[in-house]
Amino acid sequence: MINLRVDTIEGGDGNNGPIFEGNLEFSSTAHLVLPKGTTGERPVGVSTGAMRYNTDTSNVEYYNGTSWVEVSSSDLSNRGVFGGGVAPSNLNTIDYISIQGLGNATDFGDLTTTRQFIGACSSSTRGVFGGGTPGPSDVLDYITIATTGNATDFGDLTVARYSAGACSSSTRGVFGGGFSPGAFYNVIDYITIATTGNATDFGDLTVGRNRITACSSSTRGVFGGGESPGTIHNTIDYITIASTGNATDFGDLTVVRNTLSACSSSTRGLFAGGNQTAVPSLTQTNIIDYIIIASTGNATDFGDLTVSRFGLAACSSSTRGVFGGGYTPTPQNVLDYITIATTGNATDFGDLTVARGNLAACSNGHGGLS
Repeated sequence: MINLRVDTIEGGDGNNGPIFEGNLEFSSTAHLVLPKGTTGERPVGVSTGAMRYNTDTSNVEYYNGTSWVEVSSSDLSNRGVFGGGVAPSNLNTIDYISIQGLGNATDFGDLTTTRQFIGACSSSTRGVFGGGTPGPSDVLDYITIATTGNATDFGDLTVARYSAGACSSSTRGVFGGGFSPGAFYNVIDYITIATTGNATDFGDLTVGRNRITACSSSTRGVFGGGESPGTIHNTIDYITIASTGNATDFGDLTVVRNTLSACSSSTRGLFAGGNQTAVPSLTQTNIIDYIIIASTGNATDFGDLTVSRFGLAACSSSTRGVFGGGYTPTPQNVLDYITIATTGNATDFGDLTVARGNLAACSNGHGGLS
């Protein structure tokens, strides 16, 4: 056998190496050094699958054909789960996606009851769906995200309601706001996700409202948008998840809207879609805006969804957010995604198993778990 040992291969410019086509195998106990550079030095016009080391983020990243995406062992197994909704009758449907991939959703199982306007939160292992209508409902049920199968009874919310927002850390889930006939709630209650049992009072939102959404870091939960009698809100308020107490003003969304969705990394929260006029009037939007969760202040424009819609749901890994379903006002099966650390318009991901709106979503890799 003839062995060829080469310590260094350089291109004509002394920097870029040659292109190897076909099968190329490395066998060594040493290491392979990838090309490296800053975020600003990311090459353009490269092939899908290209890889490099980002010296700004200290992460390996690859080009997915549209953008540069960080490679994370946890991201590769992150699963998003979408549950419930209406199209036009209430559904108990649960389906799932692999967040870092692309493609259509797959059937997961069923909720314990058919309902819409649900809130959902999750740990790295368990997803919990709360409230909804018909009712209003105080139902809490849960799934094990990494498996498939029907949901199991968890307990009850402190107040039966629908259209609450939900967020979580790795241990605690929090449900805020909501509606029952004649009441726009400022109620916040919490659960310990790893156990079962009824929710406990946490405190109050700054404004009682329904059709609200929420996202989180590992320490802070942020609630955005919503509707109270005669008013559509751009309100953002926040809580410290590990404690109890009333919410504090954070700032404002870029536009007023209800029935929107939210997802997050450990540092950045995104709010997408929604309806900009009081129900039953419908003015859907494709707006995506973002906040830095650890700070306070008004949201900033991020980009646009592929389809303007309201009543959608969102889930995320540490790097990617996926938005699913909603109304245009007809029910949608649209899934689209963004890279959370950047800005720009969403890209098509695939389709839900059933076109529907007023659903909920959670994941085993969102920003509250980092």
